[in-house]
Amino acid sequence: MGSDFLLATLFNLSVNLIYTVVALMVGVLALKFVDKRLLERVDIEEELKNNNIAVAIFASTILLFAAMIVSFGLKA
Repeated sequence: MGSDFLLATLFNLSVNLIYTVVALMVGVLALKFVDKRLLERVDIEEELKNNNIAVAIFASTILLFAAMIVSFGLKA
């Protein structure tokens, strides 16, 4: 009975990890699409080097969004 529980737990963990990785890949692809299509005139990396606070806040919200995806994927 203990091995069945361990097997079910490992299966659940692997499914959640796969879901998390897929969700992160979709999020990264969506971010790249938004960066290339909607923000054509804004170079995020260059603006960060110039100490642009608004771009830093924008980039940090994207990182928080990615962290939320990971946490929700591991909770389920």
